[in-house]
Amino acid sequence: MARGHRGANHPVKDLLTGKVEITSQNHGFVVDPESLPSEVQPTHLSLFDNTNEGFQVIGKPVCSVQHHPEASPGPQDSHHLFERFIALMDENA
Repeated sequence: MARGHRGANHPVKDLLTGKVEITSQNHGFVVDPESLPSEVQPTHLSLFDNTNEGFQVIGKPVCSVQHHPEASPGPQDSHHLFERFIALMDENA
């Protein structure tokens, strides 16, 4: 990643819902989707440069994002991500 992602107002698309989140970022690396095993599914995409911003492991309660949602800063801004993780745990219990 040449310059990294830094600052606020970075649009990230949730590939599972189609929604776009406005995020804050502070990283200088990216996970190459081509390097992921077949059971790992990309879930989020940067709309600035089409780099991977998140993934989940099919059949396991494992997911990750590489940003901080900022629609309403505070304890609820990433609530939907925790709900998704809880659903993954319930599916794989």
